[in-house]
Amino acid sequence: MSSVPQRVRDRLYRGMSEVFPDQPASKNPQVNLTQHLATAGRPLRVKLGVDPTGTALHLGHSIPLRKLRAFQDAGHVAVLIIGDFTAQIGDPTGKSEVRPALTPEQVQANAATYLDQVRPILDFDTPGRLEVRANSEWLGRLDLRQILDLLATMTVGQMLAKEGFAERHAQNQPVFLHEFLYPLMQGYDSVAVAADVELGGTDQKFNIAVGRDLQRHFGRPPQFGMLLPILPGTDGTQKMSKSLGNTIGLQDDPLTMYSKLEKIPDEAVKLYLELLTDVDLGALPDDPRACQKLLAITVVTQFHGQAAAQAAQTQAEAMVKGKNVSQSSLVPEFSVGATQFPAPLFYLLSAAGLCTSSSDARRQIQGGAVRLDGNVVRDVQFNFETVEVAAGRLLQVGKTRFVRLVP
Repeated sequence: MSSVPQRVRDRLYRGMSEVFPDQPASKNPQVNLTQHLATAGRPLRVKLGVDPTGTALHLGHSIPLRKLRAFQDAGHVAVLIIGDFTAQIGDPTGKSEVRPALTPEQVQANAATYLDQVRPILDFDTPGRLEVRANSEWLGRLDLRQILDLLATMTVGQMLAKEGFAERHAQNQPVFLHEFLYPLMQGYDSVAVAADVELGGTDQKFNIAVGRDLQRHFGRPPQFGMLLPILPGTDGTQKMSKSLGNTIGLQDDPLTMYSKLEKIPDEAVKLYLELLTDVDLGALPDDPRACQKLLAITVVTQFHGQAAAQAAQTQAEAMVKGKNVSQSSLVPEFSVGATQFPAPLFYLLSAAGLCTSSSDARRQIQGGAVRLDGNVVRDVQFNFETVEVAAGRLLQVGKTRFVRLVP
């Protein structure tokens, strides 16, 4: 670590919530991690698992990915595990009900774009700095005897201590036996790849601790756990989640990404800057609006490049000033190819993400906030009769929300 530049080391410590286990000498996570790195004497194997339960990653997923990149830049080995096997169970952490099972075909389809989505974050080019593994490599080969061996490492009481299980059990909600396998299988990933460190959100402490226990069970040194904060959604209060409709996708186009980021609530902007960027937090502008713009331009640059970010900023400012953007190539597109026609305008406004719901879309139409190709539409019953009629039209809500309908 002594040969690693200070700025790289700073990125390892930035935004950490907890490092465990705590060392007796200190409860300071930075001290704990420094001791662990100093005594290793070799590059560490740093594990991050991502379950492809959906097709799109969002900025909340990028936080541990950015930390994984920081370890790469410090000379360590990133082990990115695509949980194609565990995704078929689904992480029950914090869930009030059992997750629906996914088929292998659904999981493979979901995973198909994951590497493209994380490529702007991780170092794919430096030899020996990245391993990408699918956990079906080892979990798919376990026989019943080996599964029983895993199950014998934990009690029902220990499992019920996991977030979500105890609440569901107390409320007489079903907790299925296959759900108990999830933390054991994720923990077995750490055994299979000989992880020294595992990264995860603060909601993953139980699962990471199981990995430590299983490594001991199999006679291996237990991994260190590093917990990272959960990113609030664009509403600034709840966690970023697709089910809550408050996400910013890693594959969002530059204008959409910029427009969402520059509207992050003031109270959440500093946390976003800490977790999603490397900007100096001690030199932030006093003006909250300037901080929002700094956040937006910095994050969009990371994923789309400086030129695209500056173009998005220019276009966003033009929208705010009410300038005509109908011909701009930067306006986000929304495909109506799978939509059943005739299609109500309020439905498309909701489906395209311009409004939070169909009822919200109706209110926006009634309030005169909705425009179609620049013309105000106040008819709540307005329909597009065919896909041909809808294709190419520009929908607008307020001054800053635009989308172009495409086939």
